[in-house]
Amino acid sequence: METVITDDGVRLWAERSEGPGEPLVLCHGGPGLWDMFGDVAELLSGVTSVVRWDQRGCGRSERCAGPWTTERFVADLDAVRRHFGVERMALLGHSWGAQLALAYALARPERVRVLVYVAGTGIGPVAEWHGGYEENLLARLGEHPERLARWRESGRDDRERAVIQWSAEFEDRARAMEQAEAMADPWFGINLDCSRELNDETRRTWGTPELYEACTTLDVPVMIVDGAHDLRPRSAVDSLERALPRAHRVGFPDAGHIPWAEEPKGFREAVAAALR
Repeated sequence: METVITDDGVRLWAERSEGPGEPLVLCHGGPGLWDMFGDVAELLSGVTSVVRWDQRGCGRSERCAGPWTTERFVADLDAVRRHFGVERMALLGHSWGAQLALAYALARPERVRVLVYVAGTGIGPVAEWHGGYEENLLARLGEHPERLARWRESGRDDRERAVIQWSAEFEDRARAMEQAEAMADPWFGINLDCSRELNDETRRTWGTPELYEACTTLDVPVMIVDGAHDLRPRSAVDSLERALPRAHRVGFPDAGHIPWAEEPKGFREAVAAALR
């Protein structure tokens, strides 16, 4: 375990795994959650070393009062890069972390040699995909009415509620609860202020012509990775794929929102190919 100090003095939890070459830096989902990439680091052993970190105010990082902005989180990610002495990063982001990784690449393209964009929601307005996501989530949870009832009754920072919701992200119904329980162990609690403010910022600022135009000039190779059964409509990512001049898209037909858990061999091969 290592401690990264940001330029405003906040302490971030970080860890580097053993492996060949410069590390692949991972950006976890949320916002308001923590790094759950231990299985990814294990999966990629022999391919690359991996840097994992908890975003500010979340998980094992110092609890602080923010600020909860993409600009601040981009600066924190740059502090992680500097701490580990990486000149140009290979960067992998998942879900909200994919959005953060893309924002970093747009702000500091000279510091990114490749971006792996996993299960993101594209660059269009949130309204274009969020209704479909909510409909798909309720349909999946509705397959188990007792779970749906418990999910509706629980508070937003409740561990059981999170596990039930995360179970809907796996296409393998038989193992979904087991896999969701693993995500919640250990449990650090959700930073609700962080989640609310960053999601509100995304609703205000994503989907603009300026963002689309910025993506058209991003001279960084990007691998877009999708699970075909992600609850978030995959069409949300189409505009990002069209905008990026150096994009390659890989889909996993038997996976949901967390493709490395359900198609580990294919995911490992895709990341290895991106790093090459």
